[in-house]
Amino acid sequence: MHDEIGKVAGEIWNTLSSRGELSLAQLKKDVKQKAPLFDWAVGWLAREGKIVIARHKSSFRIQLTDTERRATSA
Repeated sequence: MHDEIGKVAGEIWNTLSSRGELSLAQLKKDVKQKAPLFDWAVGWLAREGKIVIARHKSSFRIQLTDTERRATSA
């Protein structure tokens, strides 16, 4: 299970790296993974300090942290 969560986390990271900030709903649609794997992977990335989750009106926006964005452009 640990490997599956890591794989989905990688898909999320790559999507955010290429697309930039997305709503949680759009990210889930783009990554095409179902709960709970998607949710666990988002939690993993948040716990590792790889993403920022911010409330936006009645939903959430997700983006890579500044450190992660700089790492993609290096």
